[in-house]
Amino acid sequence: MKKALPTLPVRSIGVSGRSVTGIVPLMGRFESTLERDLMELVRFDRRVSSFLPQPVKIEYKGDAGEDRLYTPDGLITFQESASSPPPILYEVKYRANFREQWRNLLPKFRAAKSYCAQRGWRFEVYTEREIRTPYLDNVKFLWPFRDRLPGPFQRAQIVGVFESCNEVSLSKLLGMLAPDPKERGELIPALWHLIANGAVCCDLNIPLSMTTVLSIGEVVG
Repeated sequence: MKKALPTLPVRSIGVSGRSVTGIVPLMGRFESTLERDLMELVRFDRRVSSFLPQPVKIEYKGDAGEDRLYTPDGLITFQESASSPPPILYEVKYRANFREQWRNLLPKFRAAKSYCAQRGWRFEVYTEREIRTPYLDNVKFLWPFRDRLPGPFQRAQIVGVFESCNEVSLSKLLGMLAPDPKERGELIPALWHLIANGAVCCDLNIPLSMTTVLSIGEVVG
């Protein structure tokens, strides 16, 4: 039997004078710019069904054998499907802080991994190496286009290209549809919208450019 997932943070997130705080829409308050960037990745991911900051307190033993509590930074759950990953309980840490604090952090992380193993979850530690990637740059660029709906004719034009080819570069697609530079300029925001929403796919782990290879996506409606 699946255990119910927590629905409320176990502690409120305050404002710290030693960190950068703010709010990411639909996600909540962050306590560092690294945590903010991870939230941006999470809210862009269409597979995510819920996000909860600081969701649980996990008991572990301190150096002297005393009982202590560890509160991970967040819990990400995904929409149920055959290919969906398990829920991810995570901690966000700058690499420099991890190196400085690793002796204190390891008992917490071991307890978190055990906690997750008992529930079929994963525990992950995210640093700037995992978060601040070309994928994040692409997400930040594409996000403003997500709700900029193209006209139905523009959408049909772009999607129609893939009826005759499985893959095409961004520059070639624009050239096929709009020989005139002005017309190409009008199509580009529509193309960014379709990529941001999954109707057109590309490898977002590589910086977007005119050589980006495109294919039809799963979201076509």
